[in-house]
Amino acid sequence: MKLVIAADHAGFPLKEDVRAYLAKKGHEVVDLGAYTGDQPDDYPDFAEKVGEAIKKGVAPCGILICGSGVGVCVAANKIPGIRAGMCHDTYSAHQGVEHDDMNVIVLGARIIGASLAYEVVDAFIGAGFIATEERFTRRFKKVLAIEAKYQCGDGSANPA
Repeated sequence: MKLVIAADHAGFPLKEDVRAYLAKKGHEVVDLGAYTGDQPDDYPDFAEKVGEAIKKGVAPCGILICGSGVGVCVAANKIPGIRAGMCHDTYSAHQGVEHDDMNVIVLGARIIGASLAYEVVDAFIGAGFIATEERFTRRFKKVLAIEAKYQCGDGSANPA
């Protein structure tokens, strides 16, 4: 599978571990930075890089990492079409895809260790949206309707 991955300086060490793990398993991982963990940077920049890459079709899904996971999750979810969820357990990782069509998994490098991160990312990658169940499709359509309601024609947020 092809994925995009990015992290700020706080998430850099875990990003490197996860990237190497996925590459070793045969996945194509497009690294969008940070490329060092010793330079201060801003998490929204990396959330936007991953979101834009997914929207442009570089990869169908992505991984974002920052210190807590909260910042990149909030920022990524501002991008229309991005459905990011912070997951530190395998159930949430696969359920977020199966029920909510989550396309970005978010990890907090100060919350989760590398071994568990590998299991969580495997659960995310191995899951698929259960579009055959009417309740999930109905709910997903409602999420898309909310997104459309607050989105302008140019893709920016509509101040309702």
